[in-house]
Amino acid sequence: MSHSDTIIAELRKRGYRITPQREMIIGAIAHSPKHITAEEIAVHLQEHTHAINIATIYRTLDWLWQEGFACRNDLSEGKTVYATLLHGPHVHLVCRKCNQVIDADIGVLSTLGNKLREKYGFDPNLDHFSIFGVCSECQDQ
Repeated sequence: MSHSDTIIAELRKRGYRITPQREMIIGAIAHSPKHITAEEIAVHLQEHTHAINIATIYRTLDWLWQEGFACRNDLSEGKTVYATLLHGPHVHLVCRKCNQVIDADIGVLSTLGNKLREKYGFDPNLDHFSIFGVCSECQDQ
């Protein structure tokens, strides 16, 4: 079963109707090798159909996020990227220069989470955490 088929099956199990537009959007985000914007999804889908508009894409992405199947990250300059969550918790390393998003293992934040619990009695949700900086490619330029 493909990544998008898994998401669709779970949504149907929850009682949701999967329209052809939703199926195309889920397929686009699930098969993207990188974090993707709503606008990039629109461009990709317009190669196949013109029966889908940007508002539908935004609503579907928000719905996937609310249902726990997608994460979203607000990057600099008002740009928001999305990715599916079936690969589990991870840290987003966001380059401030090129906006590249790198997925890092959540384990790198375990010490931070423990320190916040010990020092402040605060239990952080670090499942999808963004850290902004400069990627190695931009540092080399």
